[in-house]
Amino acid sequence: MSPRLKIGNVTELPAEGQAKEFQCGAKTLCVTRLDGAVSALEGVCPHRGGPLGQGVIEEGKVVCPWHGWQFDAKTGAVGEDDEGVATYPVTIEGDDVFVEI
Repeated sequence: MSPRLKIGNVTELPAEGQAKEFQCGAKTLCVTRLDGAVSALEGVCPHRGGPLGQGVIEEGKVVCPWHGWQFDAKTGAVGEDDEGVATYPVTIEGDDVFVEI
């Protein structure tokens, strides 16, 4: 079973249509809010290590701020045949936000 770790409070989540970087132990996460849903993705771009949580969301995709690689904000996929980056389940209990790593 994957550990469930608290990453913060609901007030710290990104605004609708935005991404934000969170530290979860040794892992950096990119947390997004799109269409009311909160998602957590691996926060490091596999291309050159860019910080995805510092990127922007355009047309449902997180755009890496370093070289423009685009990842689906909910699934982490780059394209139909590419897995992209890992995603992690997010749960909100009261005011606390948890991610399963």
